[in-house]
Amino acid sequence: MNQDAGRLTVSQGDITEQRVDAIVNAAKASLLGGGGVDGAIHRAASPDLLAECRGLGGCPTGEARITKAYDLPTRFVIHTVGPVWHGGKEDEDSLLASCYRSSLELGGANGVRSIAFPAISCGVYRFPIQRAARIAVREVLKFLSHDELYREVRLICFDSKTFAAFRTARANALGAPGDVETNR
Repeated sequence: MNQDAGRLTVSQGDITEQRVDAIVNAAKASLLGGGGVDGAIHRAASPDLLAECRGLGGCPTGEARITKAYDLPTRFVIHTVGPVWHGGKEDEDSLLASCYRSSLELGGANGVRSIAFPAISCGVYRFPIQRAARIAVREVLKFLSHDELYREVRLICFDSKTFAAFRTARANALGAPGDVETNR
C-alpha cells in the first residue's frame, strides 16, 4: 500500500476551506443540516444546499449522496451518515467503513479526483477517535490500492487530538512513523 501513501494526507484544518473536487459532509440522516461539520458546511455553502438536500429524501447510515457545493471552494459536497457509537454492539465499525467506501465510489462516479473527509462520527456521535482513525485510513488505502483515478484524498481533522490520532493511524498503516503531514 505504500505506493498510495502520497495520495493520502492527514491535516488539521477546516473542511469548508478545502480546495478539492469534493468535500465530505458528516451528515444527519435527514441531510437537513445540524451541528458540527454538518452545520459548518451548510452555513458556508448557502441556503441553496439545504434546498437541494430537501429533494434527496435523506440518506441511510453508511451510504452517501452528492450535491452541488454552492458557495464552498469545491465542486461537490458528498453527504454521508456515520454511525452513532453504541459500544460497538450495532455494527458501527462496518457502517463507518461503508461511509468512506460509499463516498469514494460516489465521488469517483462523478469525476471527483481529489476529496477531503472530516473525522466521520467522531463528534457528537461519540465514535472512539483512535478506532475511527484506523478504520478511515484502512478504507481509504484499500480503495486507493484499486483506484488510479483519485489524485488526492485528505483526512481533515478539526482539532489537535483528532489530528494526532489520524496522523498516527496513517503512519502505522504505512509502517512509516515519520511519514505524516503537518498542520496546514
